[in-house]
Amino acid sequence: MAEHISIAEMQQKVNQEISGLYLVAEKELREGKNDFYLRLKLQDKTGTISANVWKDAVKHSDQFDTGDIISIQGTVVNYKGQIQLSLSQLRFADKSEYNIEDYLTRSKIEPEVLCDRFFEFVDKVHQPYLNKLLHLIFDDKEFFNQFLKAPAAKNWHHNYINGLIEHTVSVAALCEFASTLYPVNYDLLITGALLHDVAKVQEYDHRRNIDFTDAGRLIGHLALSDQMVCENAAKILGFPEELLLHLRHLILSHHGEYEKGSVRLPQTLEAIVLHHCDNLDAQATGVAQLIAAIPQNAVWSEYDKLNNRYYKIYRPV
Repeated sequence: MAEHISIAEMQQKVNQEISGLYLVAEKELREGKNDFYLRLKLQDKTGTISANVWKDAVKHSDQFDTGDIISIQGTVVNYKGQIQLSLSQLRFADKSEYNIEDYLTRSKIEPEVLCDRFFEFVDKVHQPYLNKLLHLIFDDKEFFNQFLKAPAAKNWHHNYINGLIEHTVSVAALCEFASTLYPVNYDLLITGALLHDVAKVQEYDHRRNIDFTDAGRLIGHLALSDQMVCENAAKILGFPEELLLHLRHLILSHHGEYEKGSVRLPQTLEAIVLHHCDNLDAQATGVAQLIAAIPQNAVWSEYDKLNNRYYKIYRPV
């Protein structure tokens, strides 16, 4: 009988047969040299792993979709230094066989800790209008619960439950440090850090695997965040137009480049600092996630295919 193990344990099971129930995070039917094969990314709460179905790929592909739970049997293999699964059997799993919570990856930081850190930054914003804006948005318990659970991305960085608040707190911490080095408006910069990705709550559906909502695909979180800020600022009597203009610029320019979805290029010191702090946390966390997935006794990660830089990351022994 094959052993049922978590994905995190598979690095110690090379060349062994395994079985279990796993969530299909990605699915792609590819054309090989002789026939089609099925490329999957499987997930449980401990991580993800790539898997291949070499036989009857088309037939198997029709039996399930991305976001479904499947029951599999296969062998753990080490292919060019990367741990993968070669699947021999698989079937669609009925909802009675699993609890979906067992398949959703989460931040390693406790939610209560992230909440405390987040509202510590809110309390540090003393500018009255910005402070009122932050409380108006985040004191809404229903919305904050959504914000707390949301991921920060689909694939690259903080792509797990509680990922958005973890990323937001990290960006705010980097901005706070930068404020000790550069002559920025602290209250404006920290408010921009706390709000720059706020509408990722609307951009992603994470009830099973993380995927874009229709609004996420058609509008995106920069425009949606700007809209949310404007709508809430309009509820605050006398909110200064100039202050709102600068805050909107932080949100609309934080991706830094038009090629990366930025609505505007950063054109204030606060916007430049926010962009680089946001990018630092996203890139460093994404690379750290690649490194964490490197098999034992290996030093090179999988190829980084998500940032138009097709190379591996090195982990010194």
